[in-house]
Amino acid sequence: MLPWYQYLIVFAIGGFICMLGQILIITTKITTARILVLFELIGVFLTAIGIYEPISDFAKAGVNVPIIGFGAALAKGAIDAVKTQGLLGVFTGGLGAVAGGIAAAIGFGFLFGSIFKARTKKY
Repeated sequence: MLPWYQYLIVFAIGGFICMLGQILIITTKITTARILVLFELIGVFLTAIGIYEPISDFAKAGVNVPIIGFGAALAKGAIDAVKTQGLLGVFTGGLGAVAGGIAAAIGFGFLFGSIFKARTKKY
């Protein structure tokens, strides 16, 4: 597959996921936090039923970078940890799989929160 074609696929699928989120924000009264959790649960569900991996192989970063990929990584980590550690893996596996991403989010959030002044949005 040509690289530009793969970029087009990644952009189209990632953009479609973001568009769905924006449509939910505009047309419903669902809070953005609940939409975030919904997308994360979609990733967990797709991983649990075994179809996330083929989608990820095709769409690559287009589906892995949005929050759906985070949910899938949590589920995959929990599933792998249950296979090796038993029931305790349900609680530890997901967080172990995404610990680097969580640490980066906290670190960059602190860094940018220190540099820029937060303001409340006025309606």
